[in-house]
Amino acid sequence: MTASSAPAPEPKLRLGGMALRNGLLVHGPTHWAASIRDENGQIAVASGPKPRLRGADRIPGVRGLARLAEAFAVLPLVKRALPTARMPFEDAAVLGTMGAAALAGALIRRRGAGRVVPEAAAAALGLAPALLALRSGELAAYHGVEHKSIAAYEQDAPDPAETSKEHERCGSHLVAPMIASNVAGAAVLRRLVASPGPLAGGAVALAATGAAVEVFVWCERHADTATARAIRRPGYELQRAVGTREPTPEQLQVGRAALDEILRLEGAAGPAAALAKSNAGGDSLEPRASHR
Repeated sequence: MTASSAPAPEPKLRLGGMALRNGLLVHGPTHWAASIRDENGQIAVASGPKPRLRGADRIPGVRGLARLAEAFAVLPLVKRALPTARMPFEDAAVLGTMGAAALAGALIRRRGAGRVVPEAAAAALGLAPALLALRSGELAAYHGVEHKSIAAYEQDAPDPAETSKEHERCGSHLVAPMIASNVAGAAVLRRLVASPGPLAGGAVALAATGAAVEVFVWCERHADTATARAIRRPGYELQRAVGTREPTPEQLQVGRAALDEILRLEGAAGPAAALAKSNAGGDSLEPRASHR
């Protein structure tokens, strides 16, 4: 009779997230969960099933755009369930910068005629709204909460405060691939079309985004290679310098509430899976909200 081997540990969920100005949104494979600290100092939590765009999973380039669309489709659900949740770009100055950056980028591209330096400058200018948004100390701190909470789950760390505020799957790692793919796409377009219009430019931007997401996924799968480390380096530096700040214990509590809720819904806590799905309302997209 052979000795029974120890049960293999359950695979970790692949979690993503988005920092809010007063809390955290976490994405799981099938659900989302958000937590904020409201005006009364209470932690409010909401959750629900994720909208899903099926049929694109096996199409390179398109699948990345589909996942991004799903992430943005969650935001109205969060706002509906938590009306006092403050989105990252929910600021007049940031919205104004978005408009100005788009206009300036269009002018640079028009005058640059597909040359590498102007295209790279226009693509980099698109970072301005995000950098302005992160000047808010709370948003940068909740970005740190996002990374620390997810890392603590992935590493089985008892205290998220002890984990790094930089994370290997942060969207900042899209920066280098996005700039490179936009430059390459614009250069090809200028060679094929003498005077490309806005529709052609929009198509190139979508294709460049899809390509950048594919590079992002490749880097995750080949994290130990020199190429992946080089591609991720600008993203790590952005996180370190401006994208994240060390959160307070109170902010980490908000992150813990969102993490606990997503693990409950995704069944990562074991027997609670059936109850979690029942409370979430099956396949309905109606969000669930509570206060703690």
